[in-house]
Amino acid sequence: MGDFVNIEETDRDGVAVIRIDRPKVNAISGQLSLELLAVAKELKGRDDIRAVVMWGGPRFFAAGADIGEFPSDGPPEERDPTGMTNPLNDALLTIEGLDQITISAVNGFALGGGCELSMSTDFRVCGEGAVFGQPEILLGITPGAGGTQRLTRLVGVTKSKELNYTGRQVNAAEALEIGLVSAVYPDDEVFSKALDMAEMYARGPAALKNVKRSIMDGLHVDIPEAIEVEKREFVASFKTDDAVIGIKSFLESGPGKANFTHK
Repeated sequence: MGDFVNIEETDRDGVAVIRIDRPKVNAISGQLSLELLAVAKELKGRDDIRAVVMWGGPRFFAAGADIGEFPSDGPPEERDPTGMTNPLNDALLTIEGLDQITISAVNGFALGGGCELSMSTDFRVCGEGAVFGQPEILLGITPGAGGTQRLTRLVGVTKSKELNYTGRQVNAAEALEIGLVSAVYPDDEVFSKALDMAEMYARGPAALKNVKRSIMDGLHVDIPEAIEVEKREFVASFKTDDAVIGIKSFLESGPGKANFTHK
């Protein structure tokens, strides 16, 4: 059990929660990053978990990095923050690469490292009072855990430049408009709605992980190589038990009636 990050079981079949709890505002410290990485590595080996909701509680998702851990004095050559950012980047890359479908349930602030954390999951849903942003420029620094990269891929170059150049905050309505989140709900419904979404994906076939790998592995290469990635996962999907079940069910009963085993 970690001090700040843990995997919590749910009553939804195949669904677990990554619970972040570091009072007062879930500031992302070095220890929290290491615990997040440990949890992500544990999930990589959990075949019983097919979908994951990441939640920081009803008031704060994660209000940013623990600024008190930033190097702020001494000569320039000694002001090196990589010892803090490397564990967080390792954690987010591991989360991004999980076979499970992942959903951030965002209440309250998701700023700086918190916004970067939310962008490492497949989907983001948020409450009406949620606030997103990359305010690092207001400290005279840049994002260091995907804020310039994942945000650009999600909302486009121009909008990402604006948000990163100004550090301004984005409310829930704008986050939905620019494609940063998938849905906005009343604040007290966010977590349950995210669990509903996770449960839907957890019922899906084993080939969901092949679709995810195809999208993620093909995202950063040219089209010919990306098509090879897709062909690889297409072939791999036929090796699953669920492919046999799904094709047989379609031929016998039509689409959408298969009972998958997730294998």
